[in-house]
Amino acid sequence: MLAAAEIAARIHDVAPALGARSVEYEAVRRIPVDVIEMLRSIGVFRMFAPRTFGGLELELPLGLEILSMLGRIDASLGWTAMIGSGSTIVLPSLPRQTLECIYGSGPDVISGGSAQPAGTAEAVPGGFRVNGRWPFASGCQHADWLFVICVMTRDGKPLPGPMGVGGPPQIRAVALPASEFIIEDTWFAAGLKGTGSHHIALKDKLVPPEHFCDFPDGVACQDGPLYQSILQMLPLFHCAFSVGVARGALDDLVAMAGSGRQQLRATTSMRDSETFQYELGRVATDIVAAEFAINGGAARLWAHAVAGTLRTEALLADSTALGAWVATSCSRAADACFTLGGGSAVYDSSPLQRRMRDLHAAVQHATIHQRHFAAAGRALLAGAVMPAVSDLRLEAAI
Repeated sequence: MLAAAEIAARIHDVAPALGARSVEYEAVRRIPVDVIEMLRSIGVFRMFAPRTFGGLELELPLGLEILSMLGRIDASLGWTAMIGSGSTIVLPSLPRQTLECIYGSGPDVISGGSAQPAGTAEAVPGGFRVNGRWPFASGCQHADWLFVICVMTRDGKPLPGPMGVGGPPQIRAVALPASEFIIEDTWFAAGLKGTGSHHIALKDKLVPPEHFCDFPDGVACQDGPLYQSILQMLPLFHCAFSVGVARGALDDLVAMAGSGRQQLRATTSMRDSETFQYELGRVATDIVAAEFAINGGAARLWAHAVAGTLRTEALLADSTALGAWVATSCSRAADACFTLGGGSAVYDSSPLQRRMRDLHAAVQHATIHQRHFAAAGRALLAGAVMPAVSDLRLEAAI
């Protein structure tokens, strides 16, 4: 069985070749099939798959380090790997027979989908009639399985959810082979251009009941800490991605300065300028702080996952706030790298402008949007206790 260290070593070996194709990723608006198959052969898409089906079921902190490595190479590459592998933790929410079908050909399944409740599922003889059009289905062109969220209806009217009449309607996730979906060519975006995050659609699709599951509150059919508390874990995947891309921007800036570049009207080269040195050190420290934050957060959440105590509103608030802070901090770091790059950074050929655009697109994602700081504030006002750094070591030892 592949170990995390082996996957990391193999990614390190192919990193220069993968990074050299960044312009191609943007031009074709997806990650090419040969690159996807390379990642598949390396073991990226089995990292979080259940051991029962031949997956690695890596501990969360180890898997996040690998995703960060890929984001450092290229943001679209890292995002595609994050979605294709990270979405795996959702699949065990499905009935066991469906999970066995998904992994019937092996553990290297690429999954994805959309978490917006943009479809409807009407009960009919034999299952449910599904209609909908869902945005932001990253990697849908190479996915094996896709899941989407539907509002459950009867006679065309939404069924009440857990809060009853007047509350949010009942929603459920539905998973199908990717070939069942219509892919609409809509991904013309400011950043993450190479992720192929198109709209996907279903029209009058009859779906058997065993392809539905409660999301995100269903009970997984698969044991293991990875699969018990989806919402609390998802922000950490975004953290890993963001830190990797910010590291990549810093790499690009250091390489520019190392070339001996001297900017217009500057009295010295970039690398010999004390002002540049100061700003470079400040940005690097911001990124290191984000890395420390994700490492501590991942250790804390993983300890709760192993103990079976992760599924709480307080930890959800902590996790989403951490994700928002890391993502926005990394976006600011990429902004600073772009600014320090000077006029040459504005060209399409500059990786600095691409990293900046990619992180600005990433922070718009609902999972790590800044509005989640409000939930953390409400939790504190309700009496939740924010853990001190010293508490993290104790929780990690549970």
